[in-house]
Amino acid sequence: MKKISVIIPHYNGFDPLYNCITSLNKSLFSELEIIIVNNNSSDNSIEKISKIFDDIIIINSSKNLGYAGGCNLGSKHSTAEYLLFLNNDTEHDQNWIEPLYDFIESNEIVSSVQPKIKNLTSKNKFDYAGACGGYMDIFCYPFARGRIFNKTEVDINQYDESIQIFWASGTGFITKKTIFDAVKGFDTSLFAHMEEIDYHWKCQLLGYQVWCEPKSTIYHSGGQTLSYDSAYKTYLNHRNSLILLLSNYSLLVSTLLFLPRILLEIISIIKDLISLKPTHSFAQILAILYAVLRVDILIKRKFHINKIRKVSDSKLLKNIYKRSIVIDYFMLRKKIFSKINP
Repeated sequence: MKKISVIIPHYNGFDPLYNCITSLNKSLFSELEIIIVNNNSSDNSIEKISKIFDDIIIINSSKNLGYAGGCNLGSKHSTAEYLLFLNNDTEHDQNWIEPLYDFIESNEIVSSVQPKIKNLTSKNKFDYAGACGGYMDIFCYPFARGRIFNKTEVDINQYDESIQIFWASGTGFITKKTIFDAVKGFDTSLFAHMEEIDYHWKCQLLGYQVWCEPKSTIYHSGGQTLSYDSAYKTYLNHRNSLILLLSNYSLLVSTLLFLPRILLEIISIIKDLISLKPTHSFAQILAILYAVLRVDILIKRKFHINKIRKVSDSKLLKNIYKRSIVIDYFMLRKKIFSKINP
């Protein structure tokens, strides 16, 4: 029985996946099983990969399940105690797995641990997707140590301490399979983007903690499946953030936060219009409509979250940035957010 299952959802693109697996095979941690979930790729990347690497497990899906569904499918084929979810456009230091494994193995209260995530092209900078540990403001806008909105910092060892965070990036994090199963995995209704935030929110509702261990480093190319300029990416991010706000908080907290959140959405829509990004503005309008009209999804999620909840919102708010990251960053011009509490 392997100790860790590395689960990589994949949709098209031979080179990133080849580089990822080649890098993984250089890892000093030997007790790995590598599971590739083929999300119905339209190219021949999986066929080529299977001929080169005969020791990996390939799970083929008849349709594109997205990140959430792909990871869930991979976890069902895992024989390990720990799951390590990984993007297919990552490369890694040789000793990157040991610090993650040692940390989570020695801390029963910890559900997940992420590494320091740096940019593959500009290796002196943090990567957009997760940087050095994810946080969230009270209105469900995510940010990370080393990345605020589209601004990333140069890594000068300013975030090298292990620290409790709110969410670990889906780009790469390790978690306990027992907890992943207890939460019922990623919510497939989110499809892609913010599913890892939702998962780690639920982990904390169960009473667990999420950490970043910067002794481990990986490098991420980013934007390989959906470009950072994609209006569809904007739609998913805003839609899923609103869904989390309306379902993961208690009904009272969701109600109190909804109106100011919509005002922030309107500001964002106007900003994109002024920036000549009408498709992004329209994407945000569609996101709002979906979030408020799909009451069936909200009720289903609320029922599940109330069923697993062991921690109150008042306690959970200790791990949430209690102001608006939008107002503090864009209006008050605050640039560095190394702690969750301003």
